Amino acid sequence: MSKPIVAIVGRPNVGKSTLFNALAGEKIAIVKDTPGVTRDRIYADVTWLDKSFTMIDTGGIEPDSSDVILSQMREQAEIAISTADVIMFIVDVKQGLVDSDAKVADMLRRSKKPVVLVVNKVDNFNKYNADIYEFYNLGIGDPIPVSAVSKLGIGDLLDEVTKHFNNTEEYTDEDERPRVAIIGKPNVGKSSLINKLLGENRLIVSNIAGTTRDAVDTVIKRNGKEYVFIDTAGLRRKSKIKEELERYSIIRSVTAVERADVVVLLIDATEGVTEQDAKIAGIAHERGKGVIVAVNKWDAIEKNDKTIYQHTNKIKETLSFMPYAEILFISALTGQRTNKLFDMIDIVIENHTLRIGTGVLNEIMAEAVALQQPPSDKGKRLKLYYITQVAVKPPTFVIFVNDKQLMHFSYTRYIENKIREAFGFRGTPLKFIIRERKEKEQ
Repeated sequence: MSKPIVAIVGRPNVGKSTLFNALAGEKIAIVKDTPGVTRDRIYADVTWLDKSFTMIDTGGIEPDSSDVILSQMREQAEIAISTADVIMFIVDVKQGLVDSDAKVADMLRRSKKPVVLVVNKVDNFNKYNADIYEFYNLGIGDPIPVSAVSKLGIGDLLDEVTKHFNNTEEYTDEDERPRVAIIGKPNVGKSSLINKLLGENRLIVSNIAGTTRDAVDTVIKRNGKEYVFIDTAGLRRKSKIKEELERYSIIRSVTAVERADVVVLLIDATEGVTEQDAKIAGIAHERGKGVIVAVNKWDAIEKNDKTIYQHTNKIKETLSFMPYAEILFISALTGQRTNKLFDMIDIVIENHTLRIGTGVLNEIMAEAVALQQPPSDKGKRLKLYYITQVAVKPPTFVIFVNDKQLMHFSYTRYIENKIREAFGFRGTPLKFIIRERKEKEQ
């Protein structure tokens, strides 16, 4: 089940970042210690009561002149409208209602997407009560007063945001077809690849019933089986600013990855794997998706007997945080090996949903512990009692131990490698949850 996407829109200095951090909590303040994943403050996972969603900051407006601000706000609003299920529109009670707020509100209203109007910097409800009413003039519903700095009104805001989710959760429950997102930097050949796959497999294009997004997903049928390719191509190159373009491609990637089972990261063979590729790959890794790295434009590379080996090593080095990723060398132009992509997608989906019996898991763990003694600290040694699989997509395991602090990352990785030796799990991350259990509970 994919999480709803909530996008934040607003002028400079209305407190978007402060609100973003207040809602994201520690998730953003603490950078993940996964090597190779550079964490950009563009998206965060938020949970409120029993609802989870992905929050995206469409921001990046630099105050310059009011004309520039308005045009950039329009661009933000377009990004939000095209990618989000719910839009949070932030205004500032102290600055009051300004012209650009009204113009962007007009766009948002016409989009027919749910919009939550957030009036920020309301540090004193009694003092600013009358000023809040001014924002009813925007015509996009009741203003929700909050103070992002003091964290006032956050609960009411989240209640209002999550109220709109019921309409967004209809479309993936019954659909058992594999959902594949093709992501990557602009101009790596995403559109060409989809067109090549379409051309070879005589395609059906459809709007998936019930989807709340504007993007048209592409359904490709091969050997009687249907695959849904999620549209991340067609990146609009409106902005001349490279950072904005990069930001937009990352936002589009987040929204596509959220809805996918398997992610195909497309890399340009002529450029090699880059830091931005690593950043985009990190999104799929953090969200526990199956991953295939497809190296496109392979026909444009001069080759000798070491070429594939050298490229593979470079990819494994740059994407060292996801050693499980499958790698395929293709050409969207000539169609070289593009049909193998479907076989690989099938393998990755099978591994992403694979369940292992508890008895077998505990045998593997017992053997691993016998081969390499668990770490100890100040005379206390880690004991591993029991392991069981609790979920799929990605396969998730709980290990019960005597002391969580003793379960170092490296020993968890060792156990993971032993499980992979036995079952492969090619193309899918594995997730481990460490739980403490006192000796007397045994």
